[in-house]
Amino acid sequence: MTKNARWDATIAELQVGFRYNKKHEEYQCLFCDQTFSKGVIYPYHELLLEAQKAIELHIRTQHESPFNQLIQMDKRYTGISEQQRDILKYFYDGLDDKKIAEIVGGSPSTIRNYRFKLKEKEKQAKVFLALMALTRDPQKEPFIHFHEGAKMMDERYAITAKEESQILETYIIDGKMTVFPRKEKKKLVILRYLMNDFEFDRIYSEKEVNQILQRTYADFVTLRRYLIEYGFMKRDKEGSQYWKNR
Repeated sequence: MTKNARWDATIAELQVGFRYNKKHEEYQCLFCDQTFSKGVIYPYHELLLEAQKAIELHIRTQHESPFNQLIQMDKRYTGISEQQRDILKYFYDGLDDKKIAEIVGGSPSTIRNYRFKLKEKEKQAKVFLALMALTRDPQKEPFIHFHEGAKMMDERYAITAKEESQILETYIIDGKMTVFPRKEKKKLVILRYLMNDFEFDRIYSEKEVNQILQRTYADFVTLRRYLIEYGFMKRDKEGSQYWKNR
């Protein structure tokens, strides 16, 4: 899944964990790159599943549930505190107020108050979504989406698709780059472009990362450092294993 698919998804699609792409006639998982094409039959043990049933099974077996995936997202995206996250997990598990109070401490009335506050937060979210929809100008280009591992979302990340295209046309000629830009926005566009050569859910050695980056720019050490610094990639403590951040 591209990150765009998740952010472009409706609330109903987020709740089930997948969306249907009419253009490609396929169901896309919102939590990984898996897709299921309409019209194809997918075998699962002794079953033969149509695409929609196959992706529903995929969500259950590979991701546990949409709730499990969404609740693990960073606070920047959920807008909820760690304590609120824990309480929501207990609500999702069907625990009553008394049981939750026994686990977290306090009284059932305290938990009821949490339920009330979260309901109020839900109302506020609905109004906010309506306001954003009303202020959206169809004539203006939307900003491009960045990975969730971005360490600091600020004005540097406010880049439109048109700006991205212009920057890439300037710096990437026939797949090669001779100069790495100094300006932060331009760096981010280049780094985002470089990630197209890496796959999710795959571990790369440092040598492999260097070889892939070197295809575009000779100074692969600089590129590798910035990919880590800006959270596009992660690596283990020894620096021997690298992987693409979502």
